[in-house]
Amino acid sequence: MQITVIKNDHRGREVWRYHGTLLERGPTWIKLEAFFSRPDVVTDYHIFRQGDRFIEWFYSDRWYNIFEMYSQVDGRLVGWYCNITRPAIIERDVVRADDLALDVFVMPGGALTVLDEDEFEALPLDPATRRAARDALAELRTMIAAGSPPFESLRG
Repeated sequence: MQITVIKNDHRGREVWRYHGTLLERGPTWIKLEAFFSRPDVVTDYHIFRQGDRFIEWFYSDRWYNIFEMYSQVDGRLVGWYCNITRPAIIERDVVRADDLALDVFVMPGGALTVLDEDEFEALPLDPATRRAARDALAELRTMIAAGSPPFESLRG
């Protein structure tokens, strides 16, 4: 089943949409397979290549989503990208999430980089939203350190 993913900004305005294939669904989450459809994006920490395979988890009860990324060249795991978001709205064939700018990139060996903290700090967020986002970042750090799903390959 094809699922439309809609990424919104912090105000709930659509900034990007793409499609993924449903892999699994639970009462508060959805797991998709999608492929990076934009031209290559070069950053200081990673190169996102057109055609890279993403396994994506969205949660209606958590303040983040997690993308496990695989190279389109050789299929190897290249890391995880985690977006701090408001809890996703998951419908039958649509997932929406409001991005709060704060992100985490995790290398296959476990090195973690927190991204866009300055953008997050500049957003006009209420204190409760700002606190929930910081708590989500702390939860992700704990999951990564413990090798909790979907970070199982980080267990030594």
